[in-house]
Amino acid sequence: MSSTSLPASLSRPVERELSLRAVMTGLVLGVLLTPSNVYAGLKIGWSFNMSIIALLIGYAIWQGLAKHAPRQLPWTLHESNINQTIVSAAASIIAGGLVAPIPAYTLLTGQQLETAPMIAWVFSVSFLGIWIAWYLRPSLLNDRSLRFPEGMATLETLLHIYNHGREAVARLKVLLGAALLSGLAKWVDSFLWAFPRWSPSAQLERLTFTADPSLLLVGFGAIIGIRVGLSLLFGALLAWGGLGPWLLQHDLVTLQADSSGPQFAVLVEWLLWPGVSLMVCSTLAALAVRVWALRASTKASDQMGWAIPKLGPVAGFALAIALVVSLQALLFGIDLWMALLSIPLAICLAAVAARVVGATGIPPIGAIGQLSQLSFGIVAPGQVPINLMSANTAGGSAGQCTDLMNDFKVGRAIGATPHKQLIAQMLGIGAGSIVGVLAYLALIPDPQSMLLTQEWPAPAVATWKAVAQTLTQGLDSLSVSIRWAMVIAGLIGVLLGILDSLLPAHRMRFLPSAAALGLAFVLPASVSLMMAFGAVLTWLLSCRWAAVTERFAIIAAAGLIAGESMTGVGASLWQMVEAM
Repeated sequence: MSSTSLPASLSRPVERELSLRAVMTGLVLGVLLTPSNVYAGLKIGWSFNMSIIALLIGYAIWQGLAKHAPRQLPWTLHESNINQTIVSAAASIIAGGLVAPIPAYTLLTGQQLETAPMIAWVFSVSFLGIWIAWYLRPSLLNDRSLRFPEGMATLETLLHIYNHGREAVARLKVLLGAALLSGLAKWVDSFLWAFPRWSPSAQLERLTFTADPSLLLVGFGAIIGIRVGLSLLFGALLAWGGLGPWLLQHDLVTLQADSSGPQFAVLVEWLLWPGVSLMVCSTLAALAVRVWALRASTKASDQMGWAIPKLGPVAGFALAIALVVSLQALLFGIDLWMALLSIPLAICLAAVAARVVGATGIPPIGAIGQLSQLSFGIVAPGQVPINLMSANTAGGSAGQCTDLMNDFKVGRAIGATPHKQLIAQMLGIGAGSIVGVLAYLALIPDPQSMLLTQEWPAPAVATWKAVAQTLTQGLDSLSVSIRWAMVIAGLIGVLLGILDSLLPAHRMRFLPSAAALGLAFVLPASVSLMMAFGAVLTWLLSCRWAAVTERFAIIAAAGLIAGESMTGVGASLWQMVEAM
């Protein structure tokens, strides 16, 4: 942590924390920001932590009111913490399966969950993760080797706001300005005049090398950094500029005779297999190395992994287990004993994910999901519902567990009350489940025809679908060329994953990001190019104006992401209303 210090007011007992206005502010912001992550998850497979946005907006609203209304109580630091806890829980609801196993289940089985059952399922998976985090909290927060970098970044922003109020106002102006610009551009593109998707030639256009005028992609490029951005660029050139023409030349992929425009859907049916293999093998290898490295600190600690049970938390944990197990049986026809097997696996993998996040700040949710798929593929081979939805239990609970552990880290540093943060997290996932499902259904009313396309690449869906399909049908169902590509990509992924975990930071920056390389195989080249452009542009600005870039780059990027995604969700809703 930097030299930013705690405000002197923290020496007094906490007065206002889980207040009505803190809860309502968090719920309103959660409702507004959750669709942004659903939109981004379906577009590029990544999401954005909304905690900092929530802190800035909540502070600006209530401190502004306090200045103009003498009777208005100041917006306390602990109310800000409750606000960001609710918003982060709501926005991270996509870890419950909305942009990965649930659509993959529909693509493989043809069965679409109704709205209420989907809300119940997403909530139950996230609810389980909250209680796992509650019991892991004492041991993980007492382990000094686990810093939880993402939580510390939120804490740093929180303290900076209260020590330098004018800085918060300046950042908020940048955030809102970027959001308005991005939202306006999306609105013009959707309703007034479609921006041209220019390409140098018809052949490059077929290979998805077009100019995508998306400010959301530029914003994500600013966040991911130069290393990941260049890795995406290299991956796009390799996959769509190198392998794509080779596949067409050797008739491994055949286009229709009258085909014109980008041929993403046809080419990605082959390219996604090496891409998924690269991503899965690299993340599993990196996870294995990190877990092995954490064993020493775990053995050296005398802390128990679980707190002494109390009646309230025990009842909550039992309710979470009952919900997850019963819904697996009712919604997907999974045997109760098999559904029960998902609980210990979810606990173990969520604990692993929490320790990895605490040490590195990198949530290995994708690796956890694929590891759970592989586990159920061994226990129940050939059963798609088990492979996807029982595995979803582990991946989804791990996502919410790591999110709450970061919140607990912030709360502990400022003297917040843990059980009040737990309540805030529950409120967040309740609102997020409802809004997230409604946003998903508004954006993707027909998953079979809309997903894995140029418009909605949904790389996380492609990954879960590919792993489930391989484990169900076997490698023999794939062509020889795909199997060789998977083997080569898998070996490269393992090597990059190991190096990524072992190399020091000053050397790792020269190593390509395996996750980005694999992702470029599943995304249209136009998406990777725009994200790479955003990364390079931000890097160039940081070389010239380092201080300004450090202050405003992430905030401006967050505004670009939120503006376009919220407008995109609104446009989809408007089109649904017009179609009625």
